[in-house]
Amino acid sequence: MNYDAIALWSQVVAAVVFAALIVIGFMRFLTPTIARMTAAKNDEISENEKRRDEAVRRVNAARAEIAEATTDAARIKENIERDARREAAIIVATAHSEAQRLVRNAHAEYERSRAAARDRLRIEMIDKALAAARKTVIARVDDKAEATLVGRFIDELERKGVR
Repeated sequence: MNYDAIALWSQVVAAVVFAALIVIGFMRFLTPTIARMTAAKNDEISENEKRRDEAVRRVNAARAEIAEATTDAARIKENIERDARREAAIIVATAHSEAQRLVRNAHAEYERSRAAARDRLRIEMIDKALAAARKTVIARVDDKAEATLVGRFIDELERKGVR
């Protein structure tokens, strides 16, 4: 027998057995570990994608809420402006009505004051005329003229039926 060939074949068989053991060991120990690590990483990636998708959904929902809030704010602003214009118009109309009432009252008060002043002036003029007439009568009428005037007055009353 050839020892060199046996040595060579023993090294070849040992290399093949070693390679087979490496492959079997790799398949038995490393492949499941790699598979578990790959599955774990895939699960982690899947979870991250789910969280990302959820975050995108929440961002979109938040954007929709912001758009709705912006629309609501614009509508509220329009309502407030419309209400403010209406209230301002009511206030102006009320103030105008009140001003007209005050002007009417002032005009009426003016007319009353004018009439009262005219009456006071008349009374004052009558008082002055009576005072002047008294002075004139006192100066012109003596006892004889007074008796004649009183007699005429009494005759006139009797003719008219006053007794």
